[in-house]
Amino acid sequence: MTDRRSLVHHPDFRRLWTGDALGQLGAQLTFLALPVYAVTHLAATEWQMGLLTAAESAAFLVIGLPAGAWVDRMRKRRTLIVADLVRAAVLAVVVVAAFTDHASMPLLYACALVISAATVFFDVAHQSYVPGLVGLDHIVEGNSKLQATASVAMVAAPALGGALLRVVTAPVLVLGTVVTYLLSALAVGRIRQVEELPRREDRRPLRTEIAEGLAFVVRQPLLRRIVACTGLGNFAGGVAGALSALYILRHLGLDAATLGLVLSAGAVGGLVGAVLTEPLSRWVGEARIIPVSIALGVPAMALTPLAAPLASAGVPPVVTLVLGGVLFNLAVVVYNVAQVSFRQRLCPPALLGRMNASVRFIVWGTLPLGGLLGGALGASIGVVPTLWVAAGIEALSVLPVLLSPLMRLRELPVAEPAQTS
Repeated sequence: MTDRRSLVHHPDFRRLWTGDALGQLGAQLTFLALPVYAVTHLAATEWQMGLLTAAESAAFLVIGLPAGAWVDRMRKRRTLIVADLVRAAVLAVVVVAAFTDHASMPLLYACALVISAATVFFDVAHQSYVPGLVGLDHIVEGNSKLQATASVAMVAAPALGGALLRVVTAPVLVLGTVVTYLLSALAVGRIRQVEELPRREDRRPLRTEIAEGLAFVVRQPLLRRIVACTGLGNFAGGVAGALSALYILRHLGLDAATLGLVLSAGAVGGLVGAVLTEPLSRWVGEARIIPVSIALGVPAMALTPLAAPLASAGVPPVVTLVLGGVLFNLAVVVYNVAQVSFRQRLCPPALLGRMNASVRFIVWGTLPLGGLLGGALGASIGVVPTLWVAAGIEALSVLPVLLSPLMRLRELPVAEPAQTS
């Protein structure tokens, strides 16, 4: 009989949830501290910020595909712990370099690359771990709770970090991140479920296993459209993300504390989205919610470049940025919970790691390319025009799902399991 109790009563999920919360808190503090440090202490240019953005996600493009096959051969709990420890160690190097006046942009690039590689393994293992840990009937609830945790971290961490930056330096915030990653590893290490690894004699050549993961993604028509939408959206996010700190700190003239406040307030939308995903899916339909939710993100993203001209008209830029952030994060979180849950239900358990890695290779592999384009365009045509380019790409990203059967469906179709032999 299916256990319908909330996952709050699931001990191992609580441990994963705790570890995820600590990791998300640290990641959000780093997301605030490193760009602020690069802009205010290392005088980073538009192109250098583009390189930093690219380094932070480059591993998804470089090792994203084989990582899935490797994760399917590993114990996912151990993979999560090692990834946390690696990220803590690398950020400790950043702290030491900053305190000894040896920090530089090349060092930040190198550290970002290593963190990126650890994050690839963490994210692929994390998404592949949830179904086996909680069961297929609890996937949506599990993903919603983890998305809610991420959203809470997005709310709390920037506000906390922005306030702390008034009295401490950015490296001190990074040191706090080291601690949260260590605590995250400790929490995940307490999970008691024993994982069954595939038999070594059943393994096939790595190339064959990678090809199976890609083939599963490519052969599923709805999944292809979702991947195209997410990939283009992340490309737009990479373009805009490369210049966000420069735009807010230099172009709009806001300080680091206000930047933290803007990020925190905007993330409230993500928290609301995580809470509303299940009731919205029942009301709109679990298929239709995918295109509807992401379409709402297009006008929200346009509010970022509009903050500059609206400021000249008397509208405080903080108001415009917060409104855009709330709407955009709400839309993206609802979209992500819906489409990730669909992917997990659709995919046979033996293929989960490779399927998630294949999807991540495509959709996250566009981030470093977007970062490089954002840095190059920012240096050549300016920050605000580049943000408008990003908003235009975001609008194009919606078309694959908006012009698909998803708009006509309430329930997502049940696909036949992929053949793995």
